[in-house]
Amino acid sequence: MPAVPDLNPPARLLMGPGPINADPRVLRAMATPLVGQFDPSMTSLMGETMALYREVFRTRNRWTLLVDATARGGIEAALVSLIEPGDRVLVPIFGRFGHLLAEICRRCEADVVEIETEWGKVFDPAQIEDAVRRHRPKLIAICHGDTSTTMLQPLAEIGAIARRHDALVYVDTTASLGGNDLRTDDWHLDVVTAGLQKCLSGPSGSAPITIGERAEAAIYRRRHVEAGIATSADRAGPGVRIRSNYFDLAMVMDYWSEKRLNHHTEATTMLYGARECARILVDEGLDAAIARHKAAGDAMAEGLLAMGLRLFGERANKMANVVGVYVPEGVSGDAVRGNLLSDFAIEIGTSFGPLHGKIWRIGTMGYNARKDCVLTTLAALENVLLVNGARIATGQAVPAALKIFRIAEEKRAKAAE
Repeated sequence: MPAVPDLNPPARLLMGPGPINADPRVLRAMATPLVGQFDPSMTSLMGETMALYREVFRTRNRWTLLVDATARGGIEAALVSLIEPGDRVLVPIFGRFGHLLAEICRRCEADVVEIETEWGKVFDPAQIEDAVRRHRPKLIAICHGDTSTTMLQPLAEIGAIARRHDALVYVDTTASLGGNDLRTDDWHLDVVTAGLQKCLSGPSGSAPITIGERAEAAIYRRRHVEAGIATSADRAGPGVRIRSNYFDLAMVMDYWSEKRLNHHTEATTMLYGARECARILVDEGLDAAIARHKAAGDAMAEGLLAMGLRLFGERANKMANVVGVYVPEGVSGDAVRGNLLSDFAIEIGTSFGPLHGKIWRIGTMGYNARKDCVLTTLAALENVLLVNGARIATGQAVPAALKIFRIAEEKRAKAAE
């Protein structure tokens, strides 16, 4: 075998729909020494992480912890632990990741009912309540922000709808948490999961989750302790055993409880990173972080419009941290993305399904929701579009974005007075 070179990936500015560049403080935290999973310092760190993520999720839920997996692992843990075979689940779909939720629910042998709206739009709460009334689901599974369409589903009324009809509600906030308003307790959301690699400024590989009391009861109904660690005091729940061992939230909750009942070896390095992601966000303040994402997203959108490009979807329901923009006629979207990467070391995204090749998705999230990242990307995109023969307005994008940032800075200064 030939010699393998040192690991030396190219420097990139990641301005796609995620992942993004991790905050250097997160990477530094992940380089700190390992300790054993039951070391007193480790269990103390786990407690600190739970407390920090209660702030991030805006909840008082006891069970606010980490699933040692990517964001999709967090989604699967929630769904496989909540759904028993034959349970009816309503999935409102407004993009690719709604289809993902339906796919996972079917693998859990749920009776899945899908309602779908045009990509680029979201659901009115009345549409969801009508579907709940007609189909009587045990669970509503819905995305908050779907990066495939860049749309943000309003959630403030969904939890109340679920409670009126005796249903649980699960929300995937992988792409939205930390950059868009999310209020777990105020909105009566039963289970919420996320990932680090977008607005939380970290790498993929850890999935924060919060579990409310109603969901806790449903999960513990299915609790079974593994042979070899079970004691005579442990009683199996009356429900069907959760069909995944690794993603069994009843066992994961026992592991994060004061009992520290062994389940797996904690991913210590990812715990360090997830803790630092939350610490940075809480230190900044959630409202300040959301305002920062909004300013960066609005500045990117205004810069694109100033070039003469068209935005995708209903702007009133756009995620703060990702903007969709149509590829100009006569231009190869893939060629532009390739030139941006090779000439400027900037990555932006295409999309999926019916939008593939038709729009770009440009992210302004987490550590990259900054003025310099937005301005650099707009200036580079303008030059690449000109090289590729696009007919655009030149010299307008950066000033338009700067105007948005100036307004945001003035608001911050006035609020601080």
